[in-house]
Amino acid sequence: MFNSIYTSTVTSSQFFLMAAASLLTGFFYAWLMSFKIRSTKRFFIVLSLISFIVASVITFVNGNIGAGVAIGGAFSLIRFRSAQGSADEIAAILIAMGAGIAFGMGYLAYGILIMVCLSILFFIFSLLPIFDHKSRATDQLLRITIPESLEYSDTFKDIFAKFLKTYESVGIKTTGMGSMFRLSFKIQMKDHTQEKAFIDELRTKNGNLEIAITPFAEVQNQL
Repeated sequence: MFNSIYTSTVTSSQFFLMAAASLLTGFFYAWLMSFKIRSTKRFFIVLSLISFIVASVITFVNGNIGAGVAIGGAFSLIRFRSAQGSADEIAAILIAMGAGIAFGMGYLAYGILIMVCLSILFFIFSLLPIFDHKSRATDQLLRITIPESLEYSDTFKDIFAKFLKTYESVGIKTTGMGSMFRLSFKIQMKDHTQEKAFIDELRTKNGNLEIAITPFAEVQNQL
């Protein structure tokens, strides 16, 4: 059961058996992961096909080093045409690729086990609070847009001391063709009911430009 179905040469019946196993398992895997990963329909269509794509490549290379190097170079170009995904999406793709390698070498049972077992582990780990930290749950990302002329080093210190438990600068970038700066801070509010008052006081310092407060964990998931 756990031996490779391939012989020295791959027959059409062996290939179609591999295709059926990888496609059916891939579809089930994508459907299962759709309950835990927030993404588009296109992502799950690709996820259901990727194990078969990888398996086909492995099957056709079949020990040919030259073909393997050529295909590896072609696949590397895809990286520059792909948007960066979330950590969940990247993990899901890597699991599908790992199973695809097993399918491509003829180990159908191992490919199915990789997909099913790792998707179950993904569900279990996401449900357990083993990596949750209460302090991180209250972290927020504050983004403040300021005019280029404003010296931002100490401008907001008094407001931060009044409303925040902790704050940490996590980024500075120019925006508006270089006419403005966008400051990013990881913050913890002393009292979340005071968010409006906090923003109102910031607006008096930044000239009523854009201010945004979002959960920090959501931003991390997109990195």
